[in-house]
Amino acid sequence: MPIKDVFLPLIGQPSGPALAAIEKCVAVAADLGARMTGLALEDDVFERPKVVFPDDKEADELSVVREAVNMQRLLNAFTSAASRAGIRVQSRSGKVPADQIALTLAEHARFSDLALIPVKPHDSRTENIVETFLFQSGRPLLLCPEQCVEALRPEFENVMIAWDHSARAARAVGDALPLLQAASLVHVITVADDDDDQAIAQSGTSLVHHLREHGVYASFETVKGGGSSTGKVLGNWAQSHAVDAIVMGAYHHSRLNETVWGGVTKTVIGQPPCWVMMSH
Repeated sequence: MPIKDVFLPLIGQPSGPALAAIEKCVAVAADLGARMTGLALEDDVFERPKVVFPDDKEADELSVVREAVNMQRLLNAFTSAASRAGIRVQSRSGKVPADQIALTLAEHARFSDLALIPVKPHDSRTENIVETFLFQSGRPLLLCPEQCVEALRPEFENVMIAWDHSARAARAVGDALPLLQAASLVHVITVADDDDDQAIAQSGTSLVHHLREHGVYASFETVKGGGSSTGKVLGNWAQSHAVDAIVMGAYHHSRLNETVWGGVTKTVIGQPPCWVMMSH
């Protein structure tokens, strides 16, 4: 199914990298020929039911004003970028309690083909939003790393599939087919230290044959972990081969297990090396 309707959450501080990420996300939507919906949410701060000092009240009011200004700057950046790109957009805003922002955004993303999420490096709020989208939206995500946003290309010519033979990885490949069909180079990469494992080789080869039926001519390669985490190995391979986007399944292990011990998903969400398309 082609990607024709995409969603962009607009939250946080309108820093330089955040505004640049909005610009790049809009450029991706333009390249896909998709309509884009941008939703900006701010914390709905209720009046505290207790006596406060005048200085505290003034600080609270200033914080509310600042958040409203930030939200408007994000919306303005989105609509301006969309106007320059010449794409159809919807822009919305609203207020919800802080602990409901991530879930509210994920619920809105259900009415899109793909959600694009700017990612700040090693930021707990961003990680919470990404995880909520993965488990609650039912849609694939495209992560836009703010730390290297200037180097990102909006066209995905060189794409890597992180393949581990899991159901989640297979779902990710299916969701990413429109991107894979438009790419010039597609690499299927499996991180494994045993080059003689016939099951690994057969799995990768089978995926290559499957992709060929969809007009995608991919190569397959196993990469040694060498004691490093799988997430870091994939990131290093992507950077050394000038990959535009990584396609991967999310949370092969339980979310709690990855939270406690770390894992591929946590590593990639914490600092994506390039565009990363994830499905769960």
